Amino acid sequence: MLLPLSSATYSTYVSCYSGESSAEVNIEADSNDITEHPHDDKTTPYLCTVCDKQFTTKGRLNRHKQTHTTGMLYSCSQCENRFTTQQYLSKHMNVHSSKYKCTECGKCFSNINNLTVHRRSHSGEKPFECTVCGKRFTQSGHLDKHSRIHSGEKPYKCLECDKTFNRSEHLKSHMRVHTGEKPYKCSLCNKSFSQSRHLQTHKRCVHSNRRPYDCRYCGKLFKTNGNLKRHVYTHTGAKLYSCRHCSERFMWPLQLKTHLLKSHNEGTWFTCHICEKKFTLSGYLKTHLLRHGDVKPYVCLECPKCFYTAYELKRHALKHSNVKLFCCGLCGKDFKHKLYVPMHFK
Repeated sequence: MLLPLSSATYSTYVSCYSGESSAEVNIEADSNDITEHPHDDKTTPYLCTVCDKQFTTKGRLNRHKQTHTTGMLYSCSQCENRFTTQQYLSKHMNVHSSKYKCTECGKCFSNINNLTVHRRSHSGEKPFECTVCGKRFTQSGHLDKHSRIHSGEKPYKCLECDKTFNRSEHLKSHMRVHTGEKPYKCSLCNKSFSQSRHLQTHKRCVHSNRRPYDCRYCGKLFKTNGNLKRHVYTHTGAKLYSCRHCSERFMWPLQLKTHLLKSHNEGTWFTCHICEKKFTLSGYLKTHLLRHGDVKPYVCLECPKCFYTAYELKRHALKHSNVKLFCCGLCGKDFKHKLYVPMHFK
């Protein structure tokens, strides 16, 4: 679990596994960090402030607290797993007794709920449907996370830069921006990335011509999912992101965020302390602040030109190569830069 930089009370984590689920145990957590308080989501009002898990009752939250404050006292006699309570151990033993066993693949689970969800992987059943776009899910929790895409809700906040996210795993991944951790390395050029998806995109766009994303309307292939989504909008014109205050709808999350700031004064502007220019994202402000200085840290290896940002250098580097990453959704013509696509229509 990747922790915010300002959290100094967490030191040792031990992972334990029960069936398909896993739990992280904080041996030295500060008891002041483990408190319950009402949360905005009325269906899960009790929130653990250590790991952000939510619970429907105070009793369940109190049982969950034990995973952060106690040791692994109960060990399984048939495997190396250890648990914080006798109750968790008893549930785990169902895996070895085959009490909840899938008749399709033989996999065993600790309880009937996990088995029921697993069976849907064989049947293809997806009982939970999004009322906005019609996408279906095998679990209600997955639907809840998906629904935040349409509502714009982002309950997970970075303690370092105040950036918010709609999923906890996105926040954990974002924290690598502050720690500088880049655990995913390209085996071909040794370039490192903070997220595995960035590494996969890098390999496709730089080291191969593979185009795994195909348009369901016309069959055209794309290297990245983002390029495919932009192309699909030329067929559908869909606006999936709706404002909770008015009837406005938008194609992209950033458009919705900008609308909420300008029209409803909801959210936080990032203001330059030198010229007072305002930005919707902290990243935009950081890039802007570079332009108040004289240093251009990004140097082209092919020519003497220097640039303020890595993006500007990458855009310039395309002049020295034949790589074309951006595609016109109407005629299929490829371009080296995304700005060339709208210019192509004129």
